Amino acid sequence: MYNKKGDRVEKLIKNIEKLHTTKLEIERIKRNLKLNTNNVVEYCKEKILDKNTKITKKGKNYYCEIKNIVITINSYSHTIITAHMKEEKNGI
Repeated sequence: MYNKKGDRVEKLIKNIEKLHTTKLEIERIKRNLKLNTNNVVEYCKEKILDKNTKITKKGKNYYCEIKNIVITINSYSHTIITAHMKEEKNGI
């Protein structure tokens, strides 16, 4: 499911091959998501392209949410800024 706001979200999907990140961020994402892969960018691409992913754009960033994961991407450079698990809310 894509939360479309004009062509902005479609631009991310069209340019999915431009997605990249830094070496430092690869290690951070692996730690945040408890991943056992060195191909973090491909992992993120798969999550972003999943039909159940909700994609929104706020300011200069895309936010891709699927299940309990949030991936943040700079919309201009197509850089994966971070990825982390959503915090669970206690029903208090």
